[in-house]
Amino acid sequence: MKFDSAFKKAISFLSSEEKDKLILRLLKKDLPLANRLYFELVSGESVDEKRTEMEFRVKKMIEDATATYSSPGYLLLDLRTISAGITEHLKMTKDKQGEVSLNLLMLNEVLAKNNNVLLASTPQKTSTLNTYIVARSFKLLMLIKGMDEDYLIEFKESLRELAHNFGNNPHLMHTAIFNGFDPNWFARIPPDIAEIYREMRDAGYLR
Repeated sequence: MKFDSAFKKAISFLSSEEKDKLILRLLKKDLPLANRLYFELVSGESVDEKRTEMEFRVKKMIEDATATYSSPGYLLLDLRTISAGITEHLKMTKDKQGEVSLNLLMLNEVLAKNNNVLLASTPQKTSTLNTYIVARSFKLLMLIKGMDEDYLIEFKESLRELAHNFGNNPHLMHTAIFNGFDPNWFARIPPDIAEIYREMRDAGYLR
């Protein structure tokens, strides 16, 4: 929504007390913005500290999900909850590097700890979860491709680990190939990765 000059001028004439009341009222309805302002103005924590805190939360939530594992469907719900937490972290800190590293951590942790039980399920039961993981991997590679090449070196080990975890799960590998994703891309991201992703989505895959 764009605000015209008359509205902006009217706001500027409000007293400081009126503006403060309006800001607080609006922040109560926009929790992500409130969290971001609190982080920037009050918390005193750095982006790196918040990322480390989020890394601990991701690992703990994966441990809990693994300990209480009952089905691929419930594990997918756990991943969506963790992913939402990562999104909140990004909105609060604008941590683009953390957006990649935290999602890599989430995928590597969940596969390393659950590949065995997932392989005990049928491909039909793991299909939705595996499609989610493949779609998330597509988006991760697109994010990395859009960053400075120096970051690729920083994520290289985690990407190698993710390729290994894919390779240890034949059901996931099948889902990746079916949806047009080549796990070899973890070592070498194609320059047209975003175009490949759009084409697969337009063709009805990755859903």
